[in-house]
Amino acid sequence: MRKQKSMRLLGIGAAAGLILAACGGGDIEEADAPAAGQEDCGDFNMAINPWVGYEASAYVVGQIAANELGCTVEYKNLKEEVAWQGFGSGEVDVVIENWGHEDLKKKYIEEQGTAVEVGPNGNVGIIGWYVPPWLAEEHPDITSWENLNKYADEFQTSESGDQGQLLDGDPSFVTNDEPLVKNLDLDFKVVYAGSEAALIQSFRQAEANKDWVIGYFYEPQWFFAEVPLVKVDLPPYEPGCDADPAKIACDYPEYILDKIASKEFMDSGSPAADLVSAFQWTNDDQNVVATYIAVDEMSQEDAAAKWIEDNPDKVEEWLAAS
Repeated sequence: MRKQKSMRLLGIGAAAGLILAACGGGDIEEADAPAAGQEDCGDFNMAINPWVGYEASAYVVGQIAANELGCTVEYKNLKEEVAWQGFGSGEVDVVIENWGHEDLKKKYIEEQGTAVEVGPNGNVGIIGWYVPPWLAEEHPDITSWENLNKYADEFQTSESGDQGQLLDGDPSFVTNDEPLVKNLDLDFKVVYAGSEAALIQSFRQAEANKDWVIGYFYEPQWFFAEVPLVKVDLPPYEPGCDADPAKIACDYPEYILDKIASKEFMDSGSPAADLVSAFQWTNDDQNVVATYIAVDEMSQEDAAAKWIEDNPDKVEEWLAAS
């Protein structure tokens, strides 16, 4: 660690509160000049994919990059696949939370060579089908996929017609649900809520009003602390069972979430590239910041600044590499 590190970290809490940034996108003003002998950080472009947990990770890294490394950070609200397109043009430097996307890795890493893997970000991702707690308590057999057709009529909505509704979130999210419904011969139709917020609100209302809702959901996720949704057991995942998307009839794998970055950015010598490489935290860490944003209604900047101030040891460890 450079000698300047310990001095810089003493000012994290105070500097974090002085950051100026546009909520949901925009530039963060440089708070500090680069330390002596440190490579100039310059511009640092971070993709923001559309869920609160991702925002939590991105803004923590972005705040540190701006305040401690002197970077000019820009957050860009982009869907997952669109963000990857920005690696080659220089529009995007980092996707801080990637959920699998082996197809995109093949295209942008192996074939085009515009992106590189930067290792795990520490989060473990779980995707599945969930029901509100009241429903699992009153009908415990509903937590097995084999019993879902028995209840299909209860899940009918105007959008699903004469089939049960399986509620998904944003259409850009990683999902196997349409082939799963088909290949498991379930009398359900996938209907997209349109966003993480809409999906959460549907589950919240279902628990409060005892509505019949079954839907796609995932971890890490702050909402489980409010409503402990119950996972439905799908046929167990086995390596290769999802190799052919059209034939998928198994549960989702456990995702070791990783970081993807522009090759040009990672080769640039920017201290922000070293910070991205070093960044790792837990599902609990992310959920804390996501709760600040979603429940406490803090801005992304303020939420990140609070976590940074409360976790100087972790921040210092990441900065040691930059």
